[in-house]
Amino acid sequence: MRLRVVVVGIPGVGKTTVVQASAARMRGGRLVTFGSVMLEEALKLKWIKHRDELRKMRVEKQKRLQKIAAERISKMKDAALFVDTHLFIRTHEGFWPGLPFEVVRALKPSHLVLIEAGSDEIVARRSRDKTRYRDTMTKHELESELSLARSFLTVASSLTGAPILILRNDEGKVDKTVNKLIAVLKEARA
Repeated sequence: MRLRVVVVGIPGVGKTTVVQASAARMRGGRLVTFGSVMLEEALKLKWIKHRDELRKMRVEKQKRLQKIAAERISKMKDAALFVDTHLFIRTHEGFWPGLPFEVVRALKPSHLVLIEAGSDEIVARRSRDKTRYRDTMTKHELESELSLARSFLTVASSLTGAPILILRNDEGKVDKTVNKLIAVLKEARA
């Protein structure tokens, strides 16, 4: 069975750390970052000149670009493909879906994985990460986003039939989180 594992989580839960380690440990594993594929496609199409323009594109162009990226990823033949992406992006208009219907259907996930962490941990991780520019959020706002992530993931599962796996990534326990994910995926392959 070829695995198509879409891994999501709000910023600060350690999603990228978990997905990088999982792809490295899984036989035939490869990591694809959805946003990087979008960037490559936008540059090829000459829609933008650099990464910072990506989020400023008109919504209709961004939707087309999401679909193009998803179709490219769906053609990858790896035995275990891990797609690092976002369920939603907070905008001034509200929450924009990262996995709308056309995108999640094109990706054809075998598994949908949500990485979570406690709101206090997320605040601490975000404050330590000086490489990113993130909006300051209250604990209540973070908890709302964690809840919203589950809702978005439920819709993606309903559209694709892929099972949902929710993993807690507690501080200092990334290996435990990765081990749980790898165990589920190895069982699915068996």
